[in-house]
Amino acid sequence: MKDYRYLPDVATLTLNHDACVGCGLCVTVCPHRALIMKEGKAHIADLNGCIECGACMRNCPTEAVNVNPGTGCATLIMDNWLYEMSGGRLRKKCC
Repeated sequence: MKDYRYLPDVATLTLNHDACVGCGLCVTVCPHRALIMKEGKAHIADLNGCIECGACMRNCPTEAVNVNPGTGCATLIMDNWLYEMSGGRLRKKCC
């Protein structure tokens, strides 16, 4: 998903490696693959790919993942993606 970006270096995604138990739920639910599993723990692979939807944080059983949903305007990114995928039939404005 490297084509879908909003603003570089503004994502609030953080990961506490000590609290991570390696369940992989954050990786599974991340729509832009910003997180990966490496050596049995989650790692941030693409900070600028994070759209701050909050799915990783909501699914982490140990609260190892933290993100302030909405800071990077995920709505704009997702709406533009849906617009392109629909062939230009769907369009919403951000925020």
